[in-house]
Amino acid sequence: MDLDLVFLGTAASMPTAQRGPAALLVRRGSERLLFDCGEGTQRQLQRSAIGLPDLQEIFLTHFHADHFLGLPGMLKTFALRGRDETPLTVYGPRGLRELFKRLHPFLGRLPYPLTAVELEAGERLERGDYTIEGFAVEHGTEALGYVIAEPDRPGRFDVAAADALGVPDGPARGQLQAGEEVTVGSGRTVTPAEVLGEPRPGRKLVLTGDTAPSPLVVQAAHGADLLVHEASFLADEAQRARETMHSTAAEAAEVARLARVRLLALTHVSPRYFGPELGDQRPVTSPRRRRCRRSSATPVSSRRSSRLRRTTR
Repeated sequence: MDLDLVFLGTAASMPTAQRGPAALLVRRGSERLLFDCGEGTQRQLQRSAIGLPDLQEIFLTHFHADHFLGLPGMLKTFALRGRDETPLTVYGPRGLRELFKRLHPFLGRLPYPLTAVELEAGERLERGDYTIEGFAVEHGTEALGYVIAEPDRPGRFDVAAADALGVPDGPARGQLQAGEEVTVGSGRTVTPAEVLGEPRPGRKLVLTGDTAPSPLVVQAAHGADLLVHEASFLADEAQRARETMHSTAAEAAEVARLARVRLLALTHVSPRYFGPELGDQRPVTSPRRRRCRRSSATPVSSRRSSRLRRTTR
């Protein structure tokens, strides 16, 4: 199943002529999950090849204005387009219901069901073949990052081994792939371990939202295929980053190194930077060369939307 991310906004604090504030769309098969909804998010979607879908779930990392100001306009647009049955659920940390109370005078009465769900760190949403879990970050306010994780998958089916054991084509092979034993014509019982390779780890995406560099993020992101980490500042603004509980690009790279992630994407970049400068930053602690091979950094700050695709391993 295809899994990719579309970066709709990568700017910190305010929009620029080239970049919008925080917004990221995760596409998994036919599902569309929006994480944060900065000013102008619906326009970014409309300008993209995706268009503005009738989103059913939106996840907010926290309630600083650059992460939710696009939400009221988007909700009203859905109403103006005639949406009246498709429900929408907005998730976020504690304080989400209070936010919607304050937004009510601007939203008025919406014709479709809208639900606000407050999540605690460690709370997990089960989606059948994947989960979404909030985790604590360090930003000086109620804030969550999110882990999207799939369970381990069965190992690859060894057709040659199945043939040698007399497993016929058809349902019997499907049963073995599902973890069930089968009995073949000779009366022999064949176990899944005899025809399946080592289990394949499921895909894991980690989205931090705004945060200072934190062991909480290292723990949540351990072994992730992709870590999307904020990088508000460069190393020469490290003091400013500490004061505002944000991260520098080098600190984000160090978090990725410690968590042993496969790919790091940097976002939430201050308007004072144009993007390429982030690629010149190095982890705070120089990693061993063999570890460095396991992860790479990708600054994301395009004029429109940027996309990262992760399919199967």
